[in-house]
Amino acid sequence: MFRLKKLSRYTAEIQVVYLLVGPRVPREFIKLMGTDPDTKIHQIIKTFGLSPHPEGGYFRESYRSSELIPRTALAERFVGDRSYSTAIYFLLPAGSKSRLHRLKADELWHFYLGGPLRLVQLFWDGGLEEVVMGHDVAAGQKIQHAVPSGCWFGAYPEPGSAFSLMGCTVAPGFDFSDLEMGKRSELLDAFPHARQVIEQLTD
Repeated sequence: MFRLKKLSRYTAEIQVVYLLVGPRVPREFIKLMGTDPDTKIHQIIKTFGLSPHPEGGYFRESYRSSELIPRTALAERFVGDRSYSTAIYFLLPAGSKSRLHRLKADELWHFYLGGPLRLVQLFWDGGLEEVVMGHDVAAGQKIQHAVPSGCWFGAYPEPGSAFSLMGCTVAPGFDFSDLEMGKRSELLDAFPHARQVIEQLTD
Protein backbone atom coordinates (compact mmCIF):
# COMPACT_ATOMS: atom_id res chain seq x y z
CA MET A 1 0.00 0.00 0.00
CA PHE A 2 1.24 3.48 -0.87
CA ARG A 3 2.01 5.53 2.24
CA LEU A 4 2.50 9.29 2.43
CA LYS A 5 5.67 10.33 4.19
CA LYS A 6 5.22 13.10 6.72
CA LEU A 7 7.58 15.94 5.89
CA SER A 8 9.26 18.19 8.40
CA ARG A 9 8.21 21.83 8.21
CA TYR A 10 11.69 22.68 6.89
CA THR A 11 11.44 20.12 4.06
CA ALA A 12 7.88 21.18 3.23
CA GLU A 13 8.93 24.85 3.04
CA ILE A 14 11.78 24.04 0.65
CA GLN A 15 9.47 22.03 -1.60
CA VAL A 16 6.93 24.88 -1.74
CA VAL A 17 9.67 27.42 -2.54
CA TYR A 18 10.95 25.07 -5.27
CA LEU A 19 7.48 25.09 -6.82
CA LEU A 20 7.17 28.89 -6.55
CA VAL A 21 10.64 29.90 -7.70
CA GLY A 22 11.61 26.93 -9.86
CA PRO A 23 14.61 24.62 -9.77
CA ARG A 24 17.08 27.50 -9.37
CA VAL A 25 16.23 28.19 -5.74
CA PRO A 26 19.03 30.37 -4.30
CA ARG A 27 21.29 28.32 -2.01
CA GLU A 28 21.26 31.17 0.50
CA PHE A 29 17.49 30.86 0.70
CA ILE A 30 17.62 27.12 1.36
CA LYS A 31 20.19 27.61 4.13
CA LEU A 32 18.20 30.38 5.79
CA MET A 33 14.82 28.63 5.73
CA GLY A 34 15.91 26.78 8.87
CA THR A 35 17.06 29.88 10.77
CA ASP A 36 15.34 32.54 12.84
CA PRO A 37 12.04 34.13 11.64
CA ASP A 38 13.45 37.62 11.01
CA THR A 39 16.11 36.18 8.72
CA LYS A 40 13.49 34.11 6.89
CA ILE A 41 11.31 37.18 6.34
CA HIS A 42 14.25 39.20 5.03
CA GLN A 43 15.24 36.40 2.66
CA ILE A 44 11.68 35.94 1.39
CA ILE A 45 11.43 39.67 0.64
CA LYS A 46 14.77 39.50 -1.18
CA THR A 47 14.10 36.26 -3.09
CA PHE A 48 10.68 37.32 -4.38
CA GLY A 49 11.52 41.01 -4.81
CA LEU A 50 8.69 42.17 -2.54
CA SER A 51 7.79 45.81 -1.83
CA PRO A 52 5.47 47.41 0.76
CA HIS A 53 1.77 47.12 -0.13
CA PRO A 54 -0.61 50.07 0.50
CA GLU A 55 -2.95 47.81 2.52
CA GLY A 56 -0.07 46.44 4.63
CA GLY A 57 2.56 43.72 4.28
CA TYR A 58 4.73 43.16 1.20
CA PHE A 59 3.90 42.10 -2.35
CA ARG A 60 5.03 41.67 -5.93
CA GLU A 61 2.93 41.07 -9.00
CA SER A 62 3.97 37.67 -10.37
CA TYR A 63 1.56 37.37 -13.29
CA ARG A 64 -0.56 39.60 -15.51
CA SER A 65 -2.38 38.22 -18.51
CA SER A 66 -1.31 39.80 -21.78
CA GLU A 67 -4.89 39.63 -23.05
CA LEU A 68 -7.51 42.22 -22.13
CA ILE A 69 -11.23 42.12 -21.49
CA PRO A 70 -12.74 45.25 -23.12
CA ARG A 71 -14.66 47.64 -20.90
CA THR A 72 -17.84 46.97 -22.87
CA ALA A 73 -17.73 43.28 -21.87
CA LEU A 74 -17.30 44.00 -18.15
CA ALA A 75 -19.76 44.87 -15.40
CA GLU A 76 -20.59 48.57 -15.07
CA ARG A 77 -18.50 48.91 -11.89
CA PHE A 78 -15.29 48.67 -13.96
CA VAL A 79 -14.08 51.92 -15.55
CA GLY A 80 -11.74 50.53 -18.18
CA ASP A 81 -10.29 47.44 -19.85
CA ARG A 82 -8.92 44.73 -17.54
CA SER A 83 -6.46 41.87 -17.93
CA TYR A 84 -8.04 38.44 -17.87
CA SER A 85 -6.29 37.76 -14.54
CA THR A 86 -3.44 38.87 -12.28
CA ALA A 87 -1.53 37.27 -9.39
CA ILE A 88 0.77 38.46 -6.61
CA TYR A 89 2.95 37.11 -3.83
CA PHE A 90 1.77 38.60 -0.53
CA LEU A 91 3.73 38.47 2.76
CA LEU A 92 2.42 39.40 6.19
CA PRO A 93 5.05 39.29 8.97
CA ALA A 94 3.93 38.91 12.59
CA GLY A 95 2.45 42.17 13.91
CA SER A 96 1.38 43.37 10.45
CA LYS A 97 -2.05 43.27 8.87
CA SER A 98 -3.87 43.54 5.60
CA ARG A 99 -6.24 46.42 6.43
CA LEU A 100 -9.92 46.08 5.60
CA HIS A 101 -10.55 46.80 1.93
CA ARG A 102 -12.69 45.62 -0.94
CA LEU A 103 -12.20 44.97 -4.65
CA LYS A 104 -14.43 45.12 -7.71
CA ALA A 105 -13.36 41.58 -8.68
CA ASP A 106 -13.18 38.22 -6.93
CA GLU A 107 -9.86 37.36 -5.28
CA LEU A 108 -8.58 33.84 -4.64
CA TRP A 109 -6.10 33.46 -1.76
CA HIS A 110 -3.51 30.65 -1.73
CA PHE A 111 -1.46 29.68 1.33
CA TYR A 112 2.25 29.00 0.65
CA LEU A 113 4.63 29.31 3.61
CA GLY A 114 4.87 30.22 7.28
CA GLY A 115 2.31 30.03 10.06
CA PRO A 116 -1.48 30.21 9.87
CA LEU A 117 -3.24 33.41 8.85
CA ARG A 118 -6.72 34.62 9.77
CA LEU A 119 -8.79 36.12 6.95
CA VAL A 120 -11.79 38.22 8.03
CA GLN A 121 -14.73 39.05 5.74
CA LEU A 122 -17.66 41.45 6.19
CA PHE A 123 -20.53 40.76 3.80
CA TRP A 124 -23.18 43.05 2.32
CA ASP A 125 -25.92 41.50 4.48
CA GLY A 126 -23.97 42.17 7.69
CA GLY A 127 -22.48 38.70 7.94
CA LEU A 128 -19.05 38.20 9.48
CA GLU A 129 -16.84 35.25 8.50
CA GLU A 130 -13.36 34.35 9.72
CA VAL A 131 -11.26 31.74 7.91
CA VAL A 132 -7.92 30.35 9.08
CA MET A 133 -5.53 29.58 6.24
CA GLY A 134 -2.60 27.22 6.71
CA HIS A 135 -1.18 23.78 6.00
CA ASP A 136 -3.05 21.90 8.75
CA VAL A 137 -6.06 20.95 6.65
CA ALA A 138 -6.97 18.20 9.14
CA ALA A 139 -7.63 20.95 11.70
CA GLY A 140 -9.86 22.83 9.27
CA GLN A 141 -7.29 25.25 7.90
CA LYS A 142 -7.66 26.15 4.23
CA ILE A 143 -4.99 26.36 1.55
CA GLN A 144 -7.32 28.25 -0.81
CA HIS A 145 -10.15 30.68 -0.17
CA ALA A 146 -12.19 32.88 -2.50
CA VAL A 147 -13.26 36.39 -1.49
CA PRO A 148 -16.18 37.67 -3.60
CA SER A 149 -16.14 41.13 -5.15
CA GLY A 150 -17.54 43.92 -3.01
CA CYS A 151 -16.85 42.09 0.26
CA TRP A 152 -14.81 43.94 2.89
CA PHE A 153 -11.86 41.82 4.00
CA GLY A 154 -8.55 41.90 5.80
CA ALA A 155 -6.07 39.48 7.34
CA TYR A 156 -3.35 39.00 9.92
CA PRO A 157 -1.00 36.18 11.00
CA GLU A 158 -2.37 34.09 13.85
CA PRO A 159 -0.67 34.37 17.28
CA GLY A 160 2.55 32.37 17.13
CA SER A 161 2.95 32.79 13.37
CA ALA A 162 6.21 34.53 12.50
CA PHE A 163 4.91 35.27 9.01
CA SER A 164 2.43 34.10 6.38
CA LEU A 165 3.32 34.01 2.69
CA MET A 166 0.28 33.95 0.43
CA GLY A 167 -0.64 34.18 -3.21
CA CYS A 168 -3.59 36.29 -4.40
CA THR A 169 -5.20 35.82 -7.81
CA VAL A 170 -7.72 38.36 -9.12
CA ALA A 171 -10.08 37.96 -12.09
CA PRO A 172 -10.77 40.17 -13.96
CA GLY A 173 -7.24 41.39 -13.34
CA PHE A 174 -6.36 43.80 -10.55
CA ASP A 175 -6.11 47.55 -11.05
CA PHE A 176 -5.46 49.96 -8.18
CA SER A 177 -8.54 51.94 -9.20
CA ASP A 178 -10.57 48.86 -8.18
CA LEU A 179 -9.21 48.96 -4.61
CA GLU A 180 -11.16 50.77 -1.86
CA MET A 181 -9.66 51.02 1.62
CA GLY A 182 -12.13 50.85 4.49
CA LYS A 183 -12.73 53.81 6.80
CA ARG A 184 -13.12 52.84 10.44
CA SER A 185 -16.03 55.17 11.24
CA GLU A 186 -18.05 54.10 8.20
CA LEU A 187 -17.41 50.40 8.80
CA LEU A 188 -18.40 50.70 12.47
CA ASP A 189 -21.68 52.33 11.41
CA ALA A 190 -22.37 49.56 8.89
CA PHE A 191 -21.15 46.64 11.04
CA PRO A 192 -21.50 47.62 14.74
CA HIS A 193 -21.38 43.95 15.78
CA ALA A 194 -17.87 43.62 14.24
CA ARG A 195 -16.23 46.40 16.28
CA GLN A 196 -13.33 44.25 17.47
CA VAL A 197 -12.13 43.15 14.04
CA ILE A 198 -12.82 46.56 12.48
CA GLU A 199 -10.69 48.31 15.09
CA GLN A 200 -8.00 45.66 14.68
CA LEU A 201 -7.89 45.88 10.88
CA THR A 202 -8.19 49.64 10.34
CA ASP A 203 -6.03 52.61 11.33
